[in-house]
Parts: sequence; structure tokens; C-alpha cells
Amino acid sequence: MSFTVWKNCTLATMDSNLSQAYGLIADAAIVASNGTIVWLGAQQDMPQQWGDLNKDAAINAAIDCAGRLITPGFIDCHTHLVYAGDRAAEFEARLNGASYEEISRAGGGINSTVRATREATPETLKAQSAVRLKALLSEGVTTVEIKSGYGLALEHEQKTLVAARELGREFPVDVMTTFLGAHAIPPEYGGRADDYVTAVIDMLIELNRNGLVDSVDAFCERIGFTSAQVRRVFENAKALGLPVKLHAEQLSDSAGTELACEFNALSCDHLEWLSDAGISAMQKSGTVAVLLPAAFYYLRETKLPPIEALRLAKVPIAISTDCNPGSSPCTSVLLVLNMASTLFRLTPEEAVVGVTRNAAMALGLNDRGVLAIGKKADFAIWNLQQPAQLVYALGANPLHSVVKNGVLVRQASDHV
Repeated sequence: MSFTVWKNCTLATMDSNLSQAYGLIADAAIVASNGTIVWLGAQQDMPQQWGDLNKDAAINAAIDCAGRLITPGFIDCHTHLVYAGDRAAEFEARLNGASYEEISRAGGGINSTVRATREATPETLKAQSAVRLKALLSEGVTTVEIKSGYGLALEHEQKTLVAARELGREFPVDVMTTFLGAHAIPPEYGGRADDYVTAVIDMLIELNRNGLVDSVDAFCERIGFTSAQVRRVFENAKALGLPVKLHAEQLSDSAGTELACEFNALSCDHLEWLSDAGISAMQKSGTVAVLLPAAFYYLRETKLPPIEALRLAKVPIAISTDCNPGSSPCTSVLLVLNMASTLFRLTPEEAVVGVTRNAAMALGLNDRGVLAIGKKADFAIWNLQQPAQLVYALGANPLHSVVKNGVLVRQASDHV
């Protein structure tokens, strides 16, 4: 059997079963075969079958990591990465005093991106989105969630999800697709929100039939959809056997979290206005709290998510870029790690857990997010010695290389 050994490294396994912070193993080695981790631990404890590589150099390889840090591949578990155009004019308007809600109600916001996305050809849409994906990959991302929600009609939602699937085939990354038809009410359905929800359900059924949907999301908010409307969408997702997640409590407490937890949601995301009742519901359902510090920063919000209450309830906390054109045009997971600690006061360990182990949970994936025997051999090798350094430096990218499914797919010299 062919295998590869990475030796002379420090492993931040993020394995909660290990007593050290970050699941740290110093002076370590990790062994992969057929895309799976088959052994890891202190290098001095490595079994002889992997320690003596000179016996069969044709099928075995040893890579000296020169003391570098290895983490699980980063997982960006909440993005709107596939879209066309930008919203720089709205950014300027907000800096001149307009609120996010005012811009949305005036026909800007999500619907301005809907117009650009509908007008884009499939080729243009994918090409623009590939630039953003490459930026994420350059910072150690090996799994990314991509939502639809900028088409808001079957033809264009399908165009978005097809682009996401194709990006996953063309780049060394696993793409999880989320149908977010209930993102905003398109102009042609103005004043007919319930009719549009019916259209969303029809879209969901067709897109799922075409194999384009891994999960279902909605925007439950006073400028989005009511709890009753979201319930209709989620009931149909459940009937199709699809997991759900929710944009919840970003601008107000709409009790969306409690609704989502009735459906055992994978995650509830944003959560600045999350109530005690919502936290209790998440605790009972095992739902992950996905925090989006770049959106908090970009919109200049002041209401912090209830971090300490989430900690006390032992609700898993993930973090993500929320890459999108209006409230978080961010393609840097490393920047978001720092923001999670500086703005939300997460510890560096909590931040790194948030883009590895807990991010995997937020996508319903139990085969990644930690370095452990039997998990996918997806990991990032960093020109660092300690994992806190990932959170510490602003504007730095210490990535050395990326291994995806046990194969080297990126080196620091690669262009993005």
C-alpha cells in the first residue's frame, strides 16, 4: 500500500480528545494513504513500517516539514461566493450615513446583486467567482460552503449552483452547496412574499432533483422572511431529506433560531441578537453557532453576539468569512481569525477550532476538521511554530503548502 509521511512537524490536531490545547503534538509525524490519515503522533513513536522508508522508495515518500506547524485544512462554512458585480457604491452610501436596511428598502442591497447575477453569463459568473475562491485556497481552505440566493428565479439559482459545483471540480477543494432561494423577495414578486415562497419551494424541488443541493438556508429577518414563511421552506426541505441552516438574529430577534432548531438545523448564523431562548434551543438540538465577524466589522455593528452565554451553554462556535458583495466582501480566513478574537473576544484556540472542527460540524461533515486516524488527509502546513500565530498577525499569510486528500496541491509560491 502506498503511503506518505510528513515528519519533523508540530501537529495542531484540534482533537478534543487530547489534553493539550489545540490538540497539540510536538515533534510529530503524520501518515496518509489513499487520502486518509492512517497514523499520527510523536515521531519517536512512529511504527517501524512507516519509519524505514528506504525499503521501498518507489511507493513511499517522506517529507521533512522542518519544524513547521500543521493544522487541519480550513473550512469556510458560510459564503455567498458565487455572484456577479460589486456594491462599492452602497459601501460609500453607508459611510455617508445610510443604514443597511435603508439601502435594501430603496432597491439596493441583495437585489442589486441579483440584477448583476441574472445578467451575467455562466462563464462570466464562474470566472468572477473563481478569483474569490483562489484567494480562499491561498490561505489553507480545503472545504467551502457556497450558497445560492442571488438568482431568485429557477434559471439563475441553477446557474449559481452549477457554477459552484463546477468550481469544486476544477479546484482542489470540496464545495458544499446550499440553496438560499429565500434570501430576498425579487422585484417581480413585490408585495407577494407568500407567492414567492411558493416559487422557492418549487425551485427547491427541481434543483434537488438535479443534484445541486446539499442543504437549505433562509434569511429570517424583518427585511427578509417571516418565521411562518421560513417554516414552509424548511418543511419541504425536511420532506426531501435535506438539512437546514438559517441566517438568524442578525438585525433583530426574530425567534428564527428557535424555529431552525425545531428542524435540528446544522447551524444558525450571525446571531448578534440571539436570545436566551435561542441559546437553549441550540443547546438542545446540537446546532452550531456560526459567527461572522467580518460582516459585523463591515457594517459597523455594535451589538455583539452573546459569546459568553454560548460558551456556558457549550454551544459549538464556528466562524466564517461570510464572503458576499454587500456586507462582507472578505476572502481572508486569516483576517477573520483575528477579527473573531479582537472583536468577539474568542480565544485564539476558539478561533482556530471555529474554522476547523466546529466548521465541519456546521456543514454536517464528520470526516474532517480534525487530524485523527480515519479522517480525510486534508491539512495546511504553515511557516509557524505555534497555532496562536495564525490569529496574531494582521495581513500576513504564513502558508507553506496544502495537502488535499493526501496529495500536495498548493505551495506558497503558487499564484492566486
